Amino acid sequence: MYRIGLGYDIHKLTEGRDLIIGGVKITHEKGLLGHSDADVLIHAIIDAMLGALCLSDIGTLFPDNDDLYKDADSTVLLKKVYEMVKEKGWKISNLDSNIIAQRPKMMPYIPKMKEVLSKILETEEISIKAKTNEKMDAVGNELAIEAHAAVLLNLA
Repeated sequence: MYRIGLGYDIHKLTEGRDLIIGGVKITHEKGLLGHSDADVLIHAIIDAMLGALCLSDIGTLFPDNDDLYKDADSTVLLKKVYEMVKEKGWKISNLDSNIIAQRPKMMPYIPKMKEVLSKILETEEISIKAKTNEKMDAVGNELAIEAHAAVLLNLA
C-alpha cells in the first residue's frame, strides 16, 4: 500500500536574514522572510508528508503566531513530522522536489541538502532539482523563492 503527498511553499526574499534551504546555509545577500527559518524546501516536504497521511498542514501544526516556532530550525520540524509518519506505520519510498530560484544558483548546494535530508528521512531516494522562472514573476524577479515536493510513502 502506498500514499502520495504534494507540498508547496514560497517565501519572500529580504535583507538581514540567512538563506537556509534544505537545511543548508546558502551564501547570498538576502534570506527568506518567515516566522521560522523559512526553509521553503523543508516546508514543502513537510506539507507533502502531512498530505500523504491526510493530516493538517505545516501552518496548522506549527502556527506562525506561536512563539515556540519563532526562528525555528526547520530540520527540527521535519524530524517531528517524520516521527509522526513512522508512528503511523509508514516510511518514505522516495521524495522528488524542485527549488525555484532565479538567484543564487542551487546546484552547488544540492549534494549537502541531500545529505541533510537523507539522515532525517532515513532514505537515499531523494531528488532535488533546481529551476529558475526565466526572470518572470516574483521568483524570476528575485523577490521570492519557492519549492515543490512530492513524497511517496509505503508501509514500513
